[in-house]
Amino acid sequence: MIKNITAFILGLLILFAFSTIIIVDETEQIVILQFGKPIRTITEPGLNWKFPAPFQTSDTFEKRLLEYDVPPEEILSRDKKSLIIDNYVRWKITDPLLFLKTVKAVPTAKTRLDDIVYSELRQELGNHDMVEIITENRELIMNKVTIASNEETSKFGIDVIDVRIRRVDLPQENESSIYARMEAERKRQANKFRSEGEEEAQKIRAATDRDKTVILAEAYKQAQKIRGEGEAVALDIYATAFSKDPSFYEFQKTLETYEKIIDQKTTLVLPADSKLFKTLAQ
Repeated sequence: MIKNITAFILGLLILFAFSTIIIVDETEQIVILQFGKPIRTITEPGLNWKFPAPFQTSDTFEKRLLEYDVPPEEILSRDKKSLIIDNYVRWKITDPLLFLKTVKAVPTAKTRLDDIVYSELRQELGNHDMVEIITENRELIMNKVTIASNEETSKFGIDVIDVRIRRVDLPQENESSIYARMEAERKRQANKFRSEGEEEAQKIRAATDRDKTVILAEAYKQAQKIRGEGEAVALDIYATAFSKDPSFYEFQKTLETYEKIIDQKTTLVLPADSKLFKTLAQ
């Protein structure tokens, strides 16, 4: 009987000892509550202690970086363009005691984050045109939104590390008109390039035709000159040959003429006193 009582008391002592020990993971931070009121925070990993329940209890919070994907919202830019902004927030709990006192839990914290980030994003994007938001100054805009959001969330023990836009879309009713304007602009540019190209082609063709006419005229002039010089040389040769032996030259030219006008199918009827008959008869 005494042994049973001793074992029972020993078990209670062991249970009591284990209920006072807290193992803190390196990814966690713990708030100790006494009768439901937060009294201290444990942020260092390792073994720690507390009074057993119901005197003291503990709430555990994430120590690592968290990410909240904000639902897409419609925002108006400075140039009155409606944009659907899909963004996300990276944040962490830096003061778990303050976090527990103000927002108590992560779902409530996300609701507060959503309100704060959307308000800052709408205010900042309203100071910029659509082109700046999409391309030019997005990095600068997001840095400003991050700083402004962090100032507000620090009241809840939350540190906003980064706010980023995942994508920017146009409202469905605006897409068709914008795409139509873009298409018209591209067609206008294409027609401009075609007309400029056709004008340049006409200039090139005109210059080519002019160069062609000049080249042909120069070639014809050169050919006529060469032909004239050749004919002059030929006439000089003919005159020299004729002066040396006129009868032989006349005979030679006659044979050349007959060679051109007479072939194997030619039938000649010649009078007896013709020069050709006398020549053939010799």
